[in-house]
Amino acid sequence: MNLSPEEKKIGKENFQEAVGTTRRDFLKGSIAATVAAGSVGALGGYYFNYKKIDDPLRVGVIGTGDEGGVLLGAINPDYVDVVAIADIRPYSVHRAFYGDWYSPGAHEARPGLLDVYKREGWADRSAAENHIKVYTDGYDALLDDPNIEAVIIALPLHMHHPAAMAAMRKGKHVLTEKLMAHDVAQCKELARAAGNLRDPSGNPIILAVGHQRHYSILYDNAVDQIKQGLLGDIHHIRAQWHRANMPGNDSWQPPLPGDKKLEGDLKSWESVLAGKHKVVPKPTDPKAIAEWTRKIEQKRAQINDASNDLAEKYGYQAAVLEGGYNRTALEELIRWRLWNRTGGGLMAELGSHQLDAASIFLTAQRRDGRKAKPLSVVAVGGRSLFPHDRDCEDHVYCNFEFPGPGYYEDEASHTVASHTVANPNEKIVVTYSSINGNGFGGWGEIVFGTKGTLILEQEQDALLFAGSNTGTKIEVRPGAGGKPSLDTYETGGGAAVAQAATAENTSRGYREEIEHWAWCIRNPAPEHQPRCKPEVALADAVIALTSNIAIAKGGRIDFEHEWFDVESDVTPDGSKPASATNLT
Repeated sequence: MNLSPEEKKIGKENFQEAVGTTRRDFLKGSIAATVAAGSVGALGGYYFNYKKIDDPLRVGVIGTGDEGGVLLGAINPDYVDVVAIADIRPYSVHRAFYGDWYSPGAHEARPGLLDVYKREGWADRSAAENHIKVYTDGYDALLDDPNIEAVIIALPLHMHHPAAMAAMRKGKHVLTEKLMAHDVAQCKELARAAGNLRDPSGNPIILAVGHQRHYSILYDNAVDQIKQGLLGDIHHIRAQWHRANMPGNDSWQPPLPGDKKLEGDLKSWESVLAGKHKVVPKPTDPKAIAEWTRKIEQKRAQINDASNDLAEKYGYQAAVLEGGYNRTALEELIRWRLWNRTGGGLMAELGSHQLDAASIFLTAQRRDGRKAKPLSVVAVGGRSLFPHDRDCEDHVYCNFEFPGPGYYEDEASHTVASHTVANPNEKIVVTYSSINGNGFGGWGEIVFGTKGTLILEQEQDALLFAGSNTGTKIEVRPGAGGKPSLDTYETGGGAAVAQAATAENTSRGYREEIEHWAWCIRNPAPEHQPRCKPEVALADAVIALTSNIAIAKGGRIDFEHEWFDVESDVTPDGSKPASATNLT
């Protein structure tokens, strides 16, 4: 990260060449043909080996805020038919239909249902509501609708467990946002329930969790480089998510209804359309007029958002915080990421994704193919930047020890590790930092191997370098046994094919995770499981939530194998999950 433009160019070209060499046959076949035909929407299905379904899954979406809007925008209508949404915030419902118009990037990520289903020709929200039911008084009535087969849950973290459990008990399949739940006991309960509950046809409930890197073609190609030995042996991974958030300018602290800034913005934007703005000229192009109109409508919806009484009705709490800060129930609803009661802080919201990525990379070099799980974590953090208007940290720093390929004595024989240590020196350290106040370096992961260095930048670019020199072009050719080697240059045109698989606007995996979830439900079989199924998501939750405990204690915690076991009642915080028989 923070490489020069030339270094980035070299690294990206190297990655493309490597992909073209190691996965040439596959990429030259189905993916290249798909992209050449212009069927970019089908790329994930070809790549991850799932097919288009004949009958789109009828889905209700519970929670249509920031992340819910992203998931709505990622929906492929060939796989999912949204027939209902539920949200207690009028502002969220407005954006669910019309999208987010506050910036081009926001609209690209959250285009709204009218755009996602534009082939339906819905002129406005009223027309769309002839097909999509809207529930603004909780989600119970949505779950009672027999027409709804499955739900996507994008609620605040503390609501994942109750909503997912209620849905599964009604026989609905579930895709819930990460983390899987607010504590490890709740995660185990969801996993146990999914393993014992059935849909109306008698098929097991499919529970997927939204760690979308499992469906990123970019990350999967990076995994292939590791499996092919291009990096040598991994001995360190460094990850970070740095943001320039400052007091008064915090993406986790959006303005509340009644904020004078909202009213000021509305008046300013209205003056643009009226031709009275002092700086911005009156738009004359129909497209520009439409965009300004949407922005103004969205601002009005934000001003007229949910009431404090409604927030209290659904369990959000007013409180006097440390330092005398008065928080309303409505503020806890809108800014839920800021408090541990409703969120999980930086490790849950950001770190969980990147430790998941590190685990994916380390799993790639294991002989038994099982998900790599950490041995220990040392973590510190605190709130030194922001005032007493939150209790989540504004900076965290973690060091994790993971077992290397020879750490456990029986992994070399390709059997399940017995947890008997063979070589205690076979450890891999993963470092992670997430800070506010300075965005230097952005977010991404760097994988250090004995033969090469792999950099993943903001889920969009993969850069590959020989050894430790970012100015050295890596040269790739098929080596002995068909594996790549780093000594001479012969790729047979692999770069062009790799470019097709890692396009300029690389998918972050949201679309693919939803498609595959729907495909698994439509094709029930024990082997058809989401790539981030409950056992995988539980491990990600254990890592993030244990890190929070270490931060609170300011020290080291050794992970216990039972924490990662769905059937074990042992958890890092001492909470006890209910048995499977009590969950159905």
